[in-house]
Amino acid sequence: MANTMRIAELAGKRVAVWGFGREGRAAIRALHTQLPSLPLALYCSEAEAVAAREFDPALAVYGHEPDAVALSAYDVVVKSPGISAYKPAVTTAQAQGARFTSGTALWFAQNPDARVVAVTGTKGKSTTTALIAHLARALGVRTALAGNIGLPLLELQGQSADLWAIELSSFQTGEAGPLELGVVTSLYEEHLDWHGSRERYVADKLKLADAARTLLVNATQPALLERVQRHPRLLRFGHDAGWHVADGYIRRGAQDVFPLARMAAPGAHNALNACAALAALADLGMDALAASPALANFHPLPHRLQPLGTHDGVDWINDSISTTPQATLAALDSLAGREVTVIVGGHDRGLDWSDFVQAVKHRPDLRIVAQGANGPRIAQALRAAKASVLLGEAEDFAEAVTMARTVTPAGGVVLLSPGAPSFDQFKDYAARGRRFAELAGFDGAAIAGIEGLGVA
Repeated sequence: MANTMRIAELAGKRVAVWGFGREGRAAIRALHTQLPSLPLALYCSEAEAVAAREFDPALAVYGHEPDAVALSAYDVVVKSPGISAYKPAVTTAQAQGARFTSGTALWFAQNPDARVVAVTGTKGKSTTTALIAHLARALGVRTALAGNIGLPLLELQGQSADLWAIELSSFQTGEAGPLELGVVTSLYEEHLDWHGSRERYVADKLKLADAARTLLVNATQPALLERVQRHPRLLRFGHDAGWHVADGYIRRGAQDVFPLARMAAPGAHNALNACAALAALADLGMDALAASPALANFHPLPHRLQPLGTHDGVDWINDSISTTPQATLAALDSLAGREVTVIVGGHDRGLDWSDFVQAVKHRPDLRIVAQGANGPRIAQALRAAKASVLLGEAEDFAEAVTMARTVTPAGGVVLLSPGAPSFDQFKDYAARGRRFAELAGFDGAAIAGIEGLGVA
């Protein structure tokens, strides 16, 4: 869907915006700032229609999802990223001549000279993007942090930065224009409902390779390396010759650079994210060694292995963003040696939990509380494997937290790392994380902000 359509080119066209989330609102604002007299239609949910009319009285608001006939009536549709590009209504309207773009695509077209490092990956993309911005700013570089991390690019339209650190989801990678450096942190199966198949998900994710002059990828993932091996300028992190983790340090080749014990963001996967960020800075010509001490004051992002504190004699860690079994295993690996109770389960997308079951079934320091729509399926897989791990099943999320508090020994950890989306009980993973914090006895609102968004 990547194109070079600029906002000015929409003048005189029939234009609709589809979606009234933060991306949709940013698009409406940007379009009507530059083209105040442009007639604009909005398709949103019925529940959002009143707020949409108040947001911009000039909008023609339709409180329902458009079908192919409705979409075909427009020259251009600005689509929010959560709406699948493979919906039949979209592909049919495209065949009828309607063009689809997005806030991301419009921003890239508006800013062809911006110096961009774009980060994608199934896991680690938000933290890596934030780390790149944090480390670049530590060197005094005016850096923008935006994109899928929580600040739509069009909200920063008109602002300048010397470096743009942009997170792109698999929904957005095909919308990026040419950029200096692309980073792929990891690749597992995810979002199969949007993409339609695992193969298409992988292909969409790796569209970033087409846009990036240089591609930096995780060398610890052979399948990923195989998919991108033909890229004309391929760099790797996570291998012995470059930035990697070994013997308690982040290292550059044989050189010890930063002790893992001083990392503010815990876990081996965050150390690897830091390697990606340092490798990115080095490729951009910055002094990555000089930036590395700033790893000590980088705060973990909300809902990503986020330490909430101690309550009722146990430590509470919020990893609500974990939506795959692999992510849950990574969270458990970061707590090796601790007595841990992990809360798993949520919306069931049919992912395979067998690797998780094999990895945890005989861990004596682990307790598992299964809940949510796929909780019974996870529990059954553990029982079928004759797991000796202590297992509880909860009726709902609140009961799961109570059960976890009860069975965790003093000094232990209660970890929310569900390995599944939240949609069976919550609006999104952030709402689930806030509820976890509240049930644990913390202020749910106080944990939610991402530091450093915007230009600084």
